[in-house]
Amino acid sequence: MLVRKNSEIKPIQGDEGTKIKQYFHPHNTLNGINYSLAQFTLGPGKKSKLHKMSSSEIYYILEGSANLKIDEDTHHIEKDDSAYVPPNSKQFIENIGSTNLKFLCIVEPAWKADDEILLE
Repeated sequence: MLVRKNSEIKPIQGDEGTKIKQYFHPHNTLNGINYSLAQFTLGPGKKSKLHKMSSSEIYYILEGSANLKIDEDTHHIEKDDSAYVPPNSKQFIENIGSTNLKFLCIVEPAWKADDEILLE
């Protein structure tokens, strides 16, 4: 069993304009998981860079409201909403609220830098 305390995880700056706290990933977990779980924070009026991942993703909104662009579709999501992003989809998320947007992202298989392509 492994417990990760939010207060003990230092955020890092993501390439796509977000602050990231990596909770679980195969590199920091010894139980053989094949996914990663991270919390992202995006300031008011900010958006992540257009990118695509070869892995599938699930976003779960903890705080705030956003527009999530997946290929040609835009989805309005807010606290307690979740969204599935298929592999190889062009995507970005934009904070459309007046407070920080916080969301969890589950990536399967686990996130790797080689699996992400920035498109802008």
